[in-house]
Amino acid sequence: MTEAQDGTEDRAAADKTVEVDSALEELLIFIRDSRGFDFTGYKRSSLARRIRKRMHEVRIVEYRDYRDYLESNAEEFQHLFNTILINVTSFFRDIEAWQYLQREIIPELVSATKADDEIRIWSAGCSSGEEAYSLAIVFAEALGIDECVKRVKIYGTDVDEEALRDARSGLYTAKALEPLSNELRTRYFEPNGDKFVFRSDLRRRVIFGRHDITRDAPISRLDLLICRNTLMYFNVEAQSQILDRFHFALRDSGFLFLGKAEMLLSDGERFEVASMRQRVFRRRVGESASQHAAILPRLEAGLGQEVQGFVKKRQLSDLALETAPIAMLGVDTDGKVTVINNQMRSQFGLNPHDVGRPLSDLEISYRPVELRSVIEQAVNERRMIRLTSVERRLGPDEIQFFDVVVQPLWNGESANIGVSISFVDTTMSTRLSLEVKVKREELETAYEELQSTNEELETTNEELQSSIEELETTNEELQSTNEELETTNEELQSGNEELETMNEELRIRSNELDEARTFLEGILSSVAAGVVVLDADLRVRSWNRGAEELWGLRSEEVSQQFFFTLDFGLPTERLAESVQQTMRSRRRVGPIELAAVNRIGRSITCAVTCSPLDGTRDGVVLLMEETPSATPAAQRN
Repeated sequence: MTEAQDGTEDRAAADKTVEVDSALEELLIFIRDSRGFDFTGYKRSSLARRIRKRMHEVRIVEYRDYRDYLESNAEEFQHLFNTILINVTSFFRDIEAWQYLQREIIPELVSATKADDEIRIWSAGCSSGEEAYSLAIVFAEALGIDECVKRVKIYGTDVDEEALRDARSGLYTAKALEPLSNELRTRYFEPNGDKFVFRSDLRRRVIFGRHDITRDAPISRLDLLICRNTLMYFNVEAQSQILDRFHFALRDSGFLFLGKAEMLLSDGERFEVASMRQRVFRRRVGESASQHAAILPRLEAGLGQEVQGFVKKRQLSDLALETAPIAMLGVDTDGKVTVINNQMRSQFGLNPHDVGRPLSDLEISYRPVELRSVIEQAVNERRMIRLTSVERRLGPDEIQFFDVVVQPLWNGESANIGVSISFVDTTMSTRLSLEVKVKREELETAYEELQSTNEELETTNEELQSSIEELETTNEELQSTNEELETTNEELQSGNEELETMNEELRIRSNELDEARTFLEGILSSVAAGVVVLDADLRVRSWNRGAEELWGLRSEEVSQQFFFTLDFGLPTERLAESVQQTMRSRRRVGPIELAAVNRIGRSITCAVTCSPLDGTRDGVVLLMEETPSATPAAQRN
């Protein structure tokens, strides 16, 4: 092959790889936009392997063909998600880590909270709920069941709705409860048919919901956050965004509990190590302050009062912007992001690394609304532009509404220095307005239709009064459960698998088996004598190099063959009784000298020793050696 041909084939292979990668990315974007499952942050090797597995099951080769298949078969989405989101969990998985949590972390956490304070815990990627209920058990053991019911609230989240349905039921088989002692099983589970159900008083303190840790706003004010063996499936950028959310979610000195395959070696500024072996980390105290304030140098000492006042005003301005209750974004005249406040980062998944990037590179520039044209219009017309009721779709059945305000910024010389963009969450008011509008239209239509008779009008008035009472009752129920709705309405939905760790263990075991096999074959090959191993059915399991050289038959020719039917120069029928005796007594028999003919046709005397095969119930090892020829004198005698 010429160098030109070789280069052409390399380019063709590279083009094909790019085309496959592009088709995979298009498929992931289609899944995200059509079903609200965002897998774009997952590691591509693992994700592609899982998708390919499902494509193989439905006999589809190309990603584009599989996308067409998804569009025409709505039920296929569920099969695909079940393939990607493999739920691997159990009660008290990795018992040493749980023992450390129960022995070291929980006592410290309990002692650090007041007696009337709520202890808030989040199990991210809870799958079918075993981990969340394990948390309820360890806290009930530490506080007592009655105190745990009063003070502890546990949130379990996942993206897999089927797994969440199992978690909400609290029903588990006897096999699933095997990691629990009989005492714990009796105390926390009650028989329910052929299964066991988690006790109801503690069950009410465990709230399950769908949540995507790569996109959705985190649960806040947490004392303990558990996300085990989940981060390893995401790429570096997604991991960084998730850790930003986790850092925001934890209180000062709150604990982050990860899995065996995960570490925070690159995030020592925000988290300190509690136990690297058990993967437990603590949020550093004071990290909740504004990042801008943390960056500002402390210049007060030695400066004049005027400069000190300026620095304090600047710090106050930065803190006010950072802690503002609405999401805000600053963009300079070059189109680069200069400011991202805390609400912006938590609601839209941005992070401090996005500061300095072009706005056009960020998803926020075109979703939920095309910002670039609005910014250009606001600057050209030198006025603020407000966009009302902008929709942001979080899932198939969940929509947020925002009022987006784009405000041009001018300095003292009337020169444009950029724009500020605010996102005001109007979801509740917009939904109420839409509901009121719909109700009003319904009432107007009903009123027009009921003008014909007084009787119809009376009937309609009664129906309207009943509807108003129902709305008032519904409003009271919404008010009473407001806190739970605020937390569980933060798009609780997410989840993950753990195949990589299992595959690594299998690979290690396979390597050990290969080493053992190679070692054994090396020993057998190095033995000069012929060694033949027979199984319980007297079929050949091993035929070493010495046997090949002695009798001229290769190992593959005799493998699995019945030994006493082989014809290779040794009268095997004279060995049958000795072999049977060895198998019955499990003792060595021989050596037995037999006249034989070797591979080159020369007559020899072969000494055969029969030994039982250790480690198995039946089996025989035959050691065959050519004995030295008798001297001529001895032969004559």
